Amino acid sequence: MGAQKKPAVARVRDDSEDLTRQRLQAIVLADSFTTQFRPITLERPKVLLPLVNIPMIDYTLAWLESAGIEDIFVFCCVHSSQVIDYLEKSEWYSRSNPNLLVRTIVSPKSTSVGDALRYIYEQQTETSQIQGDFVLVSGDTVSNMPLADLIQEHRDRKKKDEKAIMTMVIKKQSRLGLGSDQLFIAVDPLTKQLVRYEEGNARIGDVCLDKSLLDSTVLLCNDMQDCYIDICSPEVLSLFEDNFDYQHLRRHFVNGLLVDDIMGYKIFTHEIQSSFYATRIENLRSYDMVSKNIIQRWTYPFVPDINFSGKCSLMLGRQGIYRASDAVQSRSADIGASTVIGYGTRIGNGGKIFNSVIGNGCSIGSNVVIQGSYIWNNVTIEDGCEIRNAIVCDGVKIRAGAVLQPGVVLSFNVVVGRDFVVPTYSKVSLLQQPTTEDSDEEMEYAGSSSGTADLLSGVHNLQIESKASELGPDGTGYIWEVCDSAHDEEWKHSVVPIPMDKLADITRAMDDDDIEDESVVPPAGELKSDTDSINTDANDDYGYFEREVEETFLMAIIKDDVDHVIRLINSRRFAYNMASADCAGAVFYSMMRLAVNTPHNSASELYRNATTIITKWKGLLGFYLKQIDEQIEVIMKFEEMCEESEELGPLFAQIVHFLYDKDVVQEGAILRWGEEKAGADECDKVYLNQCEAFIQWLKEASEEEEEEEDS
Repeated sequence: MGAQKKPAVARVRDDSEDLTRQRLQAIVLADSFTTQFRPITLERPKVLLPLVNIPMIDYTLAWLESAGIEDIFVFCCVHSSQVIDYLEKSEWYSRSNPNLLVRTIVSPKSTSVGDALRYIYEQQTETSQIQGDFVLVSGDTVSNMPLADLIQEHRDRKKKDEKAIMTMVIKKQSRLGLGSDQLFIAVDPLTKQLVRYEEGNARIGDVCLDKSLLDSTVLLCNDMQDCYIDICSPEVLSLFEDNFDYQHLRRHFVNGLLVDDIMGYKIFTHEIQSSFYATRIENLRSYDMVSKNIIQRWTYPFVPDINFSGKCSLMLGRQGIYRASDAVQSRSADIGASTVIGYGTRIGNGGKIFNSVIGNGCSIGSNVVIQGSYIWNNVTIEDGCEIRNAIVCDGVKIRAGAVLQPGVVLSFNVVVGRDFVVPTYSKVSLLQQPTTEDSDEEMEYAGSSSGTADLLSGVHNLQIESKASELGPDGTGYIWEVCDSAHDEEWKHSVVPIPMDKLADITRAMDDDDIEDESVVPPAGELKSDTDSINTDANDDYGYFEREVEETFLMAIIKDDVDHVIRLINSRRFAYNMASADCAGAVFYSMMRLAVNTPHNSASELYRNATTIITKWKGLLGFYLKQIDEQIEVIMKFEEMCEESEELGPLFAQIVHFLYDKDVVQEGAILRWGEEKAGADECDKVYLNQCEAFIQWLKEASEEEEEEEDS
């Protein structure tokens, strides 16, 4: 993606004296109270794990700062000393920004979000730190959405209705979203008040609604994602204090308020536009997805080539490759698209690294293959190793000839023996596997009040019995066992691409759900299905589809396999119910974005980028351009792109001519597009006028052919 403008940060209006005295505040939970990242999080808190070589919490703090938040309270429990030590040494404490104050609140005994908020409330009676409404997020949140107007919206609503104590941020979800429970919500379309919230695998037709909800129009949605960004009034803290059975933020607190007829407190929703980014990193699959989105610049300005956290920024090169200035790479090494190479890293002869993130201070030997993986800091990989779709933590040593099969996770300082093959989906640690473990079914904030802290205290007392391990004679580490029932689900929570058979099953199941949902007739009232979502603009679906196609196209550059990428795009096409013309437009959009993202110093170089990409991938584009209408769609899509890009606009006629020369679009498509545009207003005929000479030439050539045929 080319240089983008930083989203404007709207400040809260100073239309009330009491508001001007309130600083914008946020509470950041530095523990998600889950087991999804074990065994890694037994040794380091999740918020300090590197996300494209930057600790997760830095993305959260940088976003809150850019959104105008002035006071940030970081709540720490497990591994609190590590979080505090990191913050004290970071620029979040040392930078001289009078408009931002970062402080920590520590409660080692808290084992749920309920415990955390109760502790904050107890401290509040002594310190009065929380002065009014506040933003509540987790320290694994990545976003670039503005907050000030949303906070003001919440405050304005609270003035009119004192029971309106919480606003939840939601967004449209990709239908192929995996790794977290499906969300079902019911919302009042006029007020945006939340009336039902349910996580799980239920379809709309399977959910039982109270008859009172059917008295008026209610929007039923199962295609939304909860961003876990909440604007809260102070009453939220006091409600947790009054209800000790509130442990989980959604399952207990939100659902508790929705069914409480006595207190009458209300929760509202705010759906963000698709142009903004907001998500949490819940598990390894979302870790992989967010990492790719960062590399592809959906999170701008929080991207590797911009210094937003005090860390050294990287240089962006061709094909979306980010590289540190002091990284050393052998000439014979091949670094593929969408790859990040950190500071002080050395790469030996004949290496092949594609679609991966390599951390700082790594040593990679000769003839090493790394694909779709995340190598953290100070990792040593000896000659001849092969690593595919794996996570390798700090200090790991992988001896010569070793192989990490897809889905492997190596925790800190593990040593893999020479020529050893680590089996698929293995989790390896220097710590032995605990004999008891919390249920992984508690996806978000664990509701158990006895699990996390007690378990961790037991793990830290474990002894590493000997250096001889399950990773070969010269290896060190223990391979954790997975229960038989979990084997079939491992792919859902890993960085491994979705297997084609699983993808087909998912698509088929969603199609079946759509058919069944259409037959559901509610007993009373006017209920709208999820297709009539809170934001009914169909462009949102296409925007998500287009984004996924672009990600798939960038992966195709690595594999250099047109047939494979066509299968992947088709799976997304069926999931989103898109036409062939939609696929053609999305593919061409991806190609032109790559051309713009590839470094260039002039219009001629940009034109060369575009023609090179079209020439190489015209087979992919041509697969979706069988009909004239589909070809016209590509021309119109290109017209839209040129209207948004000052660089592409002047090249419109040249690139359309090139598409014609390469038999990507036919003469008939260009002439019909020209005829349709001829009746438009002058302001809409900029690119038609640019193509005037070319279109005239096509017409004359066509007439000459007809005359020759007649003669």
